[in-house]
Amino acid sequence: MLLIGDDWAEDHHDIEVQDATGRRLATARLSEGAEGMAKLHELVARHSDQDLGAADVIVGIETDRGTWVQALLAAGYRVYAINPRQVVRFKERYGTSGAKSDKGDAHALADMVRIDRDQLRPVAGDSDLAQAVKIAARAHQTLIWERTRIFQRLRNALREYFPAALAAYADVELTSTDGLELLIKAPTPRAASKLTRSQIAAVLARARRRGRDAKAGAIQAALREKHLQLPEPITAAYAATATAHARLLLSLNEQIAAMEEQMKAHFLEHPDAEIYLSMPGIGLVTGARVLAEFGDDPTRYTSAKARKNYAGTSPVTRASGKSHTVQARYVRNNRLADALQLQAFSALRASPGARRYYDKQRARESGYNAALRQVGNRLVGILHGCLKSRTLYDEATAWSHHVHLHAA
Repeated sequence: MLLIGDDWAEDHHDIEVQDATGRRLATARLSEGAEGMAKLHELVARHSDQDLGAADVIVGIETDRGTWVQALLAAGYRVYAINPRQVVRFKERYGTSGAKSDKGDAHALADMVRIDRDQLRPVAGDSDLAQAVKIAARAHQTLIWERTRIFQRLRNALREYFPAALAAYADVELTSTDGLELLIKAPTPRAASKLTRSQIAAVLARARRRGRDAKAGAIQAALREKHLQLPEPITAAYAATATAHARLLLSLNEQIAAMEEQMKAHFLEHPDAEIYLSMPGIGLVTGARVLAEFGDDPTRYTSAKARKNYAGTSPVTRASGKSHTVQARYVRNNRLADALQLQAFSALRASPGARRYYDKQRARESGYNAALRQVGNRLVGILHGCLKSRTLYDEATAWSHHVHLHAA
C-alpha cells in the first residue's frame, strides 16, 4: 500500500509518498497537467512492487474536482477529498503554533489517509452524465445567486434616488426582462413620468404579459405621482449606475435561461431522472440539483441513514453529563439542503402522506422549519429506497407505516 498526500495549488502539487508504516518514501513538487501526472505515476511505480495494484494507491487531496482528480480516479487510485478545516485540526496533533507549509500539508494529508481513512469519505465514482448535471446545476444556481446580489445593489440605488420605480414595477418584478427594459428606457423620475401608456404596453407585450393595458395604466400612474427628487447631477449619476446594473441583470437573465436548458437536458438523459421526477415536490430544476449533489455512485451511501447524514436532514445528538439535546445539522452541503427544503415545502401540497407527517410534527410543537426538515429527512429515506430498488415513488407504499400509526 502507498499513501500519497497531495497539497494542490493553481499551478503545482506538493506530494509526499508514504508506505503503510508511515515511513516517508519520497517528496516532490509536480507541475499541474499531463507532465506532472506522468511524474506522479513514475513515483508510484518506483516505490511499488509487482503485487501492488492501482487500488492500493491511496491519495488525500483537498478537492474533489478538476482534471487532476479525474486523472487520479482514471488511474484507479483511491482518492479521498478532505475538507481543509479537517487538515488544520489534524495538524494540531503535531503542534499548536499554527505554522503552515505546503510540504507540511502534504505530510498531514498522507498521514490522514493512512491513520484516519475509515473516517474520511472517498471521492464518489459518479458517472460522466452525473458530473455534467452537477456542473450545469451548480452554474445555474450560482448565476441566480449573482443575479440576486446585483438586484440588491440596483434596489439600493433606486431607493436612494427613484423609489417610485420600486412601487411602479412591483407587479412585473424588476428582475424580469420587461421591468428592466422599462427602467433602462427611462432611468430617471423625469424621463419615467413622460412614458406613454402605449410605450409601456409595447414593452409588456414583448414579454407576453396578460392584462398589459391595465398594468400599463397602473405603471404610468405610479410613475407620474409627485415624489421628492434629488438635484439633476446626482440623479444622472444614480441613473447611470442603475442602468449598468439593469443591463447586467438582462444579460444574466439570458444566461440563466440558457444554463437551465443545459441542466434540464443533461438531467433528462440520466437513467435516474425518472425516479427523481416521481418523487413529490421534485420538478426538473429541483431534481437536477438533488441528483447533482447526491451523485449516482451506487456504493456511496451504504444506507438511508448515510444518505440522510450527508444531506444534513438528520439531527445531531449532543450529550455531555446531564445535558442531552437534539439539534439541526448545520455543517452540511448547503446547495443540497436548499433543494431538499424546497422539495419538502412543495411536497406538502403534492403528497397527502407528507402533509400528514408535517401536521403530526407540528402537533408535537415542532417549529415550521423543524417540521419541514423532518419531512425532508423522510423524503430522503424514501428516495434512497426507490434508487436502491430501482422503483418509482408510490404514495401508499411510502407512507403506509405512518398511515397505520395515524389510524391507530
